[in-house]
Amino acid sequence: MIRKQKMRRKKSVTDELLYKSREAALASVQIFNNPQIYFKSEIFIVIIIIAWTYLLHAFYRKNKIDYRYYKKQGNRKKYERTKAGAYKHWELERCLNETNCPVDKDTSNNLRFLIFLRHEIEHQMTSRIDNYLSARFQACCLNFNYYIKLLFGENQGIDKHLGFSLQLSTITEYQSDALTKAEELPKHIQRFIEGFDGELSENEFNSSKFAYRVFFVAKTANKKGHADQVIEFIKADSPLAENINKTYTVIKETERPKYLPKDVVKIMQKEGFLRFSMNEHTKLWKEMDAKSLSKGFGVQVVNTWYWYESWIQEVRKYCERFREQYK
Repeated sequence: MIRKQKMRRKKSVTDELLYKSREAALASVQIFNNPQIYFKSEIFIVIIIIAWTYLLHAFYRKNKIDYRYYKKQGNRKKYERTKAGAYKHWELERCLNETNCPVDKDTSNNLRFLIFLRHEIEHQMTSRIDNYLSARFQACCLNFNYYIKLLFGENQGIDKHLGFSLQLSTITEYQSDALTKAEELPKHIQRFIEGFDGELSENEFNSSKFAYRVFFVAKTANKKGHADQVIEFIKADSPLAENINKTYTVIKETERPKYLPKDVVKIMQKEGFLRFSMNEHTKLWKEMDAKSLSKGFGVQVVNTWYWYESWIQEVRKYCERFREQYK
């Protein structure tokens, strides 16, 4: 009876560790995706490290591996305690050093990078590092979701609780150029990145478990010591794009043609609908509520509305239907 109670208590602690691990991971992602938080990278690193620590504690407890610090005194263990009397549990780095650690080398490299980066930012204030290190943050989240499901079952995954983070503005050429530069990184952070990356083999550095890079269109650099971001730019017709590793996700940037209202009117008049005026166009789009985003006929860019090709087709159908009126 006593043994069964202990087993139930042990299972309860494992479940609690797992619950806290998932909560911390979800919180870290939600904070990073919050546009109103400026200090997001630093907060993300601290919380995701807590999430991984609890995850590995849960694994070790489940497998009856003692994850408390102790010293051997003969055949007995003398446990180290905090000033308040609590047991000192392994930090994440010690968890990764354990022989029975279930985490693979590339995932471990990613976590060690974040651990050492945390040490750097604990003592010195940083400028924004979100764009430059987001590829490694992305890999950390994907790795966490993979391992929590691998070690504790599919139902423990956090992916079902998180949607895709929506981008509410397009990436302009100016923004694209800015993303490829890391000059704003603090010097001590830059030196740390160069030193850490320099210790990795090419395969380790290029692993998607170390940094999850999505190639977008126009950047060819993949250099150690250079901060990276989730979206990297390569030329769509380059050999790299054609023979890219399957672990990457390739997204081709396509820009839909946009037309001002006067352009739409000119197109219709060139097609023979000479009486179709700007006033007629305005009445038409208002009657059809064509600027409703749900219809997908156009887009607002700053203070100007642009029409897509689909709207020109609608206008053409309308003019065809009332051909005699607009000829």
